Amino acid sequence: MSEGLIDLAWMRLLVEIDRRGSLSAAAEALGLSQPAVSYQIRLLEQRAGLPLLHRLHRGVRFTEEGRRLLAIADRTVADVDSLQRSLRAARRRPTVRLATDYAFSSLWLIPRMHAFRQRHPEIDLQIVATQRLGQHWREDADLAVAFGTVGEFSPQGRLLMPERVVPVCTPALAGRMAGNAGAPDQAEPLIHLEADNLSPWLDWKSYGERASIGALQQDRPGDLRFNTYALVIQAAMGGQGVALGWLGIIDQLLDSNLLVVAGQTVSVPDRGYWLVNGTDSSAARLLATWLVSEATTSGPT
Repeated sequence: MSEGLIDLAWMRLLVEIDRRGSLSAAAEALGLSQPAVSYQIRLLEQRAGLPLLHRLHRGVRFTEEGRRLLAIADRTVADVDSLQRSLRAARRRPTVRLATDYAFSSLWLIPRMHAFRQRHPEIDLQIVATQRLGQHWREDADLAVAFGTVGEFSPQGRLLMPERVVPVCTPALAGRMAGNAGAPDQAEPLIHLEADNLSPWLDWKSYGERASIGALQQDRPGDLRFNTYALVIQAAMGGQGVALGWLGIIDQLLDSNLLVVAGQTVSVPDRGYWLVNGTDSSAARLLATWLVSEATTSGPT
């Protein structure tokens, strides 16, 4: 027949007896009757095989063996209480979900996220990134930063960054193209961002038309094509060719001289990145306010 095991649920009882100094005070603190507490202590001593308390005229004092058991109970109760507080705090922490595309999230948002977290440590921020914003994005997010036109997002959206595009490349590649500042040197590879259908942003063809530099030769041997903008920029930083850089998105790369301007800027004022609200939670409003502030600070002067 196996020996009976100590009921761990009564660790808190030992801790309260130590805190209060008597069985009756511990019973009152725990909402129990004094006889019930006395019974549990007797049962605990039977299981331990040793007395755990000295009964005094007023109150009790732990025996040496009782102190050893109390030390274990004290640590365990403290750990459990700490975990419970953490779990409750986690449930109370507001979470705001932001839907956006890979370019905005990887090149603009992630380098700045620490600033939002420092300002609002009580808010958990989740990023829902896709190539383009889907029609039913509100099912997965509280607000969105999406690329599009005034016709798509106004009046429910706010324009964060108008589309301003300039050719960019590494400083070394720009040195080889010196003297051709108005347009990228067609001897160098162009890096293209592919779209599923008609391009919703400036591509090399539409850039050339708006820049009034003439048609840029398309589908040239040696050109590179990617379906995500982060890869376009990574290839440009690797010296693989000239890419179209969206000002606002790549400003930090220009400031650090990882990329340099290699042509003229073209603006499309009614198109760009829009902030669109999905829910009206306080956390979503705080994130929206911060996004507007950051975009204004990092925007054109």
